[in-house]
Amino acid sequence: MKIPLQKIKVNEPYKFGETVDVSDLQEMDNDIRRLETVDVSGEATVDKGLFTFRFQVSGTMILPCARTLVDVAYPFTIEAYEQFTTAQHKASEDEEIHYIDQEVLDLTPYIKENILLEVPIRVFSDETKIEDVVSHQEGFTVLDEDEYEEQEAMQHEKFEREKQKTVDPRLSSLKQYFKDDKN
Repeated sequence: MKIPLQKIKVNEPYKFGETVDVSDLQEMDNDIRRLETVDVSGEATVDKGLFTFRFQVSGTMILPCARTLVDVAYPFTIEAYEQFTTAQHKASEDEEIHYIDQEVLDLTPYIKENILLEVPIRVFSDETKIEDVVSHQEGFTVLDEDEYEEQEAMQHEKFEREKQKTVDPRLSSLKQYFKDDKN
C-alpha cells in the first residue's frame, strides 16, 4: 500500500482504503496457516513535517487449535497509529517516529508488523473436541475428566493396600522377634 506524501499535504486529512495482500506472513510465522488479504482504511494528517497515520486493519487469519490442531478462523480488527517524518533528526530523537527518505510511503511493512503483534498465543475450536480427532490410538487412550479421576482413585487405593502389606526392611528383624516369643 503505497501513499504519495504530496497527496497528504494537498488533501488533509487524506483518507485511504484498500485491500492489501499479506500472504507472505504465512511463511514468516508458523502459527499463521492462512492469511491472504486484509482490508485497510484510515486517514493521514501532516503537522510540521510529522505525518500521522491512523488506520484500521481487519481480516481473518487461520490458526491451529491449541488442543486438536484443526484450523480455526480468527477474525481480527486492529486499530493502529504510526508516525513518520522526513527529518532524520526527529526520527532519531523518538523511537516511535519512523524516518522516510522518499516521496512515497509504503505502509505494507507497518501493516504486517501490526498483524504479527495481533496473533494470539493460542486459540481453541468451539466445534471440534479432541475425541473427534483422536479417540483411541495404540499406546494411549483419551479419557474425560470423570474417568481420569476414577482411575486415579483406584490407583491410590491399590497403592495404599500394597503399602500396608509391605513391611519396612529396617523393621523386618522385629518380625522374627514376635514369632520366637509365641513359641
